[in-house]
Amino acid sequence: MPRKSKGLPSRNQILDLIETSDTPIGKREISKAFGLNGQEKIALKTLLKDMTDEGLINMAPGRAFHKMGGLPKVTVLRVVEVEVDGDQPVGVPESWEAVGVPAPKLRIIERGRNGALGVGDRVLARTETRGQGYIAHVMKKLARGSEQLLGVVEKDGDRFILRSTDKKARRDTPISDVGEAQPGQLVVAEKAGRGHKVTARVSEVLGDPFAPKSFSLIAIAKFGIPNVFPDAAVDEAKRVAELPVAEQGREDLRHLPILAIDPRDARDHDDALWAAPDDDPANKGGYRAIVAIADVSFYVRPGGELDREARRRGNSVYFPDRVVPMLPHELSSDKCSLKAGEDRAAMACHLTIDREGLVKQHRFTRATVRLSANIAYEDAQAIINGDAADAIEKGEQQTLKASLEPLWACWKLLFAARNKRAPLDLDLPERQVHLDEAGKISAVTIRERLDAHRLVEDYMIAANVAAAQALEAKKSPVMYRAHLPPSREKLVALKDYLKTFDMEFALGQVVTPAVFNRLIERVDDEEVLPQVMEQILRSQTQAYYGAEKAGHFGLALNSYAHFTSPIRRYADLLVHRALVDAYDLEMPAPDNKSIQRGTGLTEKDAGDLGHIAEVISRTERRAMEAERDTMDRYVAAYLSHHVGELVDARITGVLDFGFFATVEGLGGDGLVPVSTLGAEYFTYEEAGRTLTGRDSGTVYKSGMKLKLLLAEANPVSGGLRFEVPDVELPGRAPGRPVRGDKRGRPNSVPRKSKRSTSGRKASGNHKPGKSGAGKGGKKKR
Repeated sequence: MPRKSKGLPSRNQILDLIETSDTPIGKREISKAFGLNGQEKIALKTLLKDMTDEGLINMAPGRAFHKMGGLPKVTVLRVVEVEVDGDQPVGVPESWEAVGVPAPKLRIIERGRNGALGVGDRVLARTETRGQGYIAHVMKKLARGSEQLLGVVEKDGDRFILRSTDKKARRDTPISDVGEAQPGQLVVAEKAGRGHKVTARVSEVLGDPFAPKSFSLIAIAKFGIPNVFPDAAVDEAKRVAELPVAEQGREDLRHLPILAIDPRDARDHDDALWAAPDDDPANKGGYRAIVAIADVSFYVRPGGELDREARRRGNSVYFPDRVVPMLPHELSSDKCSLKAGEDRAAMACHLTIDREGLVKQHRFTRATVRLSANIAYEDAQAIINGDAADAIEKGEQQTLKASLEPLWACWKLLFAARNKRAPLDLDLPERQVHLDEAGKISAVTIRERLDAHRLVEDYMIAANVAAAQALEAKKSPVMYRAHLPPSREKLVALKDYLKTFDMEFALGQVVTPAVFNRLIERVDDEEVLPQVMEQILRSQTQAYYGAEKAGHFGLALNSYAHFTSPIRRYADLLVHRALVDAYDLEMPAPDNKSIQRGTGLTEKDAGDLGHIAEVISRTERRAMEAERDTMDRYVAAYLSHHVGELVDARITGVLDFGFFATVEGLGGDGLVPVSTLGAEYFTYEEAGRTLTGRDSGTVYKSGMKLKLLLAEANPVSGGLRFEVPDVELPGRAPGRPVRGDKRGRPNSVPRKSKRSTSGRKASGNHKPGKSGAGKGGKKKR
């Protein structure tokens, strides 16, 4: 028997139902709640429309209603904070109609969800009131929105356009509201509309993109890197910086000539070293060594504002012109930084190394150290080589030599053991940007690789292994640094690539780092060697942080954690805290009652390491992308003064619409569009990744060195564009660059290519103008 109708509800009855319901309320639910019949349902539809027009209610996703100015039961949230406010992500409604009322912040519950949420992620969530606030339960993770655009304002006739900083962007965006921005200024804009109707509204003016030291600001804005510390975190940093380096509970190592070897321009000093021959007859020919690491866990305590901010950042980000530190200046470059002649709190890893270079024993203590010196890699190497270190007085060099020689002797044992272990040995060049006093680029060089670099690296690896093994011995939680073997798919791609050099690679073998090292040793062509190493690097998986032991393939190690850089990596700080708990290294409670008491790993963090690992792995990737992005901009700015000149280049990748090349010794990838290669057809062979001219037989393949014409260098996007010189095109004399339009595209007549894949015929004419450079981009390294 049908329910008796209660009659058409009033506005207040509908609002009460919507507000008190635990589930989303739509027209059907309202009809059911009041037992409405056919005609009343039609009237309800009209009433709901009137209430919407009157601003009483609004429609949420799924055609559910909510009170205007209130929070829908189901809505789309955008994540604005991570690992703060109770260690849960915080989101805000993507749309909020209440005028004069700020959008609420909701703690997002992620139980049972794969993949931690990051800032900018979007979720469909069910909301509920909890106390005086709200919480949200994730129903579905949505495609990441691109609500913000970063670019340079330009005037185009009577209108303004936004020229994107993204080198992959294929078109400019009309600006609907320029605000106070002026042409030529770098801005953040909000994106509106879809498809070809997208417009931008300027929300923040960042300034002159070509001003000294501004390229890193572009990356900071683009990747959403936290750049300003909250006042509460800075205040806490100032309070904890006053803590005395207590001798109680610390081992006094100030009598040892411990020294730090760092880059000459290092902003912080995490680690310092000491070594001496072991006087134990049972370890004849062996050494004792100490790796002293800044005791950041003494200052950054769980649950404080500093800890929340450090976890949110995950790591420091290093640019040529600045550092965005994980910790405020009071700690990162002052109290936690190991400086010569000053007492510092340290976590000391004591190593006993035998004559074979194997670590036989290790122990961890909290210590007080007073470094004898902070020395640059180049100076340490010069002293060991018997050369003069110009930056150091002669008498001081003799003192330093007495400390460096046993360090070197011990390292040679570690290095021999490393060679036996045969980790992956890819010695690829590292670019270094040199800035003058005004912040402009004076040079871009390749950083010299010295034994001093390898020495520090091997001591750090030994300490990292010791930390992981020490925690495993106590069955304590470990924040592992993991690196998995390459996937079969990537090995197949590597095999196909090596075939182009007549090199065999057996897929059935057990793949170890030594297998790749032997491949490298077989390459006797100096031009081919960098290409093979880069391709081997591309075949590797990305290292990550995890709570489960997975080993480190690249280093050929079963147990590995990061322990040696707690000033700049949150993972290392967690490892320190775990060691504090596992080996009873807690310090006396501070007198200052406003400072948290414990310095170990909390029970909550110990049980949540997997989630934390996902978050800091993501912040690490963000930092790497931002650093690479900024380096590309600096290289493009440096090369912008050489547009129209020939440069020495090497092809790094070939696709059907052209090939990518990098400037030798500088880096920075740029495209050579197939439309600029001449009038003949070019066939693309996917297996060999080559472009071959049908008539001339000209072949372009990865690794080729050639002279290219630099046609464009855009410092704002970091994009480069090259052309092959001496190619005749309509309206262009040989050796002259194609004159581009305002978007940097050639005005030449597009030429066509044929494309074929392994085992198939050429599939007709391919029009490169249709594929576009936007599908290319910088190759991952």
